[in-house]
Amino acid sequence: MIELLTETAIQEPQRIRGLEMPWNRVMGSPETPARAARALGPWHPQEFMAECVETVPEAGAMMTFVFRRCDGAPLAFRAGQYVNVAFPVNGEDQEPVDRSYSLSSSPTQPWTFSITVKCDPTGLVSPWVHENVRPGTILEMLGPVGAFHLPDADRRARYLLLAAGAGITPVMSMVRTIHSLPGHADVVVLYHGSDAGGFAFHRELAYIASVDSRFKVHYSLGDRSVPERWEGLRGRLTAAMLEEVAPDANGRQVYACGPEGYLNTATELLQKVGVDDTSIYMEFFSGDRQTLLEYQAEVALATDIAEEIAEEIADSAEDYFEGQPAAFGLYEPGYDADGTLEASGLPLEISDPEAPGSDPAVDSPGMEPEAGSPDASSFDTVGTGSLTMSFMRTGINVRIDPTEHILEVAQRAGVRIGANCKEGMCGSCKVVKLSGEVEMNHQGGIRAREISAGKFLPCCSTAQTDLVIDA
Repeated sequence: MIELLTETAIQEPQRIRGLEMPWNRVMGSPETPARAARALGPWHPQEFMAECVETVPEAGAMMTFVFRRCDGAPLAFRAGQYVNVAFPVNGEDQEPVDRSYSLSSSPTQPWTFSITVKCDPTGLVSPWVHENVRPGTILEMLGPVGAFHLPDADRRARYLLLAAGAGITPVMSMVRTIHSLPGHADVVVLYHGSDAGGFAFHRELAYIASVDSRFKVHYSLGDRSVPERWEGLRGRLTAAMLEEVAPDANGRQVYACGPEGYLNTATELLQKVGVDDTSIYMEFFSGDRQTLLEYQAEVALATDIAEEIAEEIADSAEDYFEGQPAAFGLYEPGYDADGTLEASGLPLEISDPEAPGSDPAVDSPGMEPEAGSPDASSFDTVGTGSLTMSFMRTGINVRIDPTEHILEVAQRAGVRIGANCKEGMCGSCKVVKLSGEVEMNHQGGIRAREISAGKFLPCCSTAQTDLVIDA
C-alpha cells in the first residue's frame, strides 16, 4: 500500500457554464439527429420487459434492483422520473399488481437502470419484491413517467434537493446525473432520516461530496433519539435548518421528495424563506386521494403514449432506424409482426444458488387459460339476474343483471378477486375474460394491450352477455 506523505493541492476542474443533459442539443438539431434522439425517447414512455441483473442491499430496509431491457434497448429517461412495474405478487398465473417506483440510477448510463424499493412489512408488494426479485426475474414495465425531473438545460444550475426516507431515490438519480456530467452546478442535499444507520446511499453520497465540489450533503435525524457520536443535523425540517444549509435557498430550484406530511411542511417553510412557488418541485411518496388520482392519470397517459409510439415504430421500423446517423447506430432492434424482438446475447446465469429457479426464456405474461378447463354446466349456480357469469377457477356460475358491476356480484358469491380502488384505477382486480362481452369504464387501470388480450377490470365493468371468466 502506498502511503501519501505529502498532500498535493488539487485545482478545481474547468467546466462549461451551466448544466445540460446529453440529449438536449440533439433534440434541437435538424431532423435526422432529432429522430435519433427520439429513438432514445425520454419524452415517450414505452411498455417493455426488463430482466433483473443485480440486487444491491441498501441501508434503511431498502434494496436496489438493477435491470436491463429484454429487447437490448437503452432506457431513456430524465433524472427523477419513475417506471410503473407489474409484479406477479399473487403468482405467475394470477393478475400482477402494478406499482410505481422512482428510478434511482442516472439516465447517462441508460443500458441498465435501477429502482430502489423500501420494504414495508405491512405492504403487499414491497416485501414480495425484496423476497422474490432476483437476477433472472423478468417483469413488465411502463415508463418513463413523471414530470418531477431535472431540466434538460439550466444556465444557472443551482439546486436544493430535499429528501426524507425513501424519498432519496429520485434525488439519488439527480445527484448521480449531475455528478456524471460536466458543467457548473451548485447542489445542496438535505436528507432526513429516522435512524442514524438508515440513510441509504450514504457511502456514495459521501464519496461524491468528497470528490465533486459542486455537492454539499447534509443529514438530519428528525425528532428521534440521536446517538452521542452523531455529527449531522438534528430535528425535523425547519426554516432555520433551511437557512443553515442553503442561505440562498430563494435563488435555487428546489426538488423535494418524501412523505406527504414532510412535503407539506417543506412547502410552507420554503415559502417562508422566500422560495417562489415556481421554483419548487415535489414528488409524493405517499399522498391523499387527489395525489393518487394524479399519479393514475400520469400512468394512464403514459400508457396511451406508449401504445402510439409502439404502433408508429412497428409501422415504419426499418425507415425509422435507417434514417439515423451512423453515429447513433449503437442499437438497432429486430422487429417482426408483433414488435420488438428480444435481444440476443449471453444468457444470464444467476450466481446466487438460492435464487428462484425461474426460466428467463419463458415469457412471463402467461395470460393463456389452462387447457382442459372444466365444464361450466356442472357448476352450482347462485344469485339472480338475466345473465350468467361462469368462473372457471372457482367452479361456480353467478347470475347478474346488466346494470350491476361484476366485481361486487362476484365477491358476494364468494369468488376471490383482489381489488383495491374499485374505481378502475389501480388494476388490482384485473381478470381474463374467456368469452362474452363486457362494458368497461376504467380510469387508466388497464392497458389497451391487456384489453386486446382479453383482460378487463370487473370493478368498473358490467356484463353485456353471458360471460366465462378465468377466475
